[in-house]
Amino acid sequence: MDPQLVENARRTLETEQARIRLELSEEVEHPRVAHGAQTAAATEVSESQRGQQLREREALHLGLIESALKRIEAGKFGLCRTCGQPIAPERLEALPWAQDCVSCHSTKRR
Repeated sequence: MDPQLVENARRTLETEQARIRLELSEEVEHPRVAHGAQTAAATEVSESQRGQQLREREALHLGLIESALKRIEAGKFGLCRTCGQPIAPERLEALPWAQDCVSCHSTKRR
C-alpha cells in the first residue's frame, strides 16, 4: 500500500472523526409541543425526528471511520474485509473508510 495514500487517508479520517464527534457532542434540542397550531407542532416534531435520524447516521459513519483508523494502525488498511484483496486506491481516496473492494461491495448490495 502506498504510504502517501495511507497518510492522506489517515488525515482525512481524523478530520472527519473530529467533525462528527463535535457534531454529536452538541446539545440536541428536544421538541416542545407549544400551545400554537397543530401544524406548527407537527412540523417541529418532524424536524426533531429528522435530526435524530441524521445523528444516528453520523454515529454509524463515525464507527466506519474509527474502524478504518484501527485498520491503519494494524497494517490492514486497504484490504477488503471479505475477500482480502487490495481495495482500489481510487476507492480509498474517495471513501477512505471503505471496508470492501468494489466487487464485494456490489455483491452485498444485491
